[in-house]
Amino acid sequence: MYFTDRGIEELEKRRGEEEVTFEWLAEQLRTFVDLNPDFEVPVERLATWLARLDDEDDDA
Repeated sequence: MYFTDRGIEELEKRRGEEEVTFEWLAEQLRTFVDLNPDFEVPVERLATWLARLDDEDDDA
């Protein structure tokens, strides 16, 4: 397990049963970046990756 998986594991354990909208998720990401501007680039990359998961043009 990667060190970063610990946060993912905690998220799954604490909130795994909840249902959220992407609108809610986007707002939480905006708030996080407002509070932690150094993480703007990784959050934008994650958001873009999530937004494009179904793109048929991407082979990766």
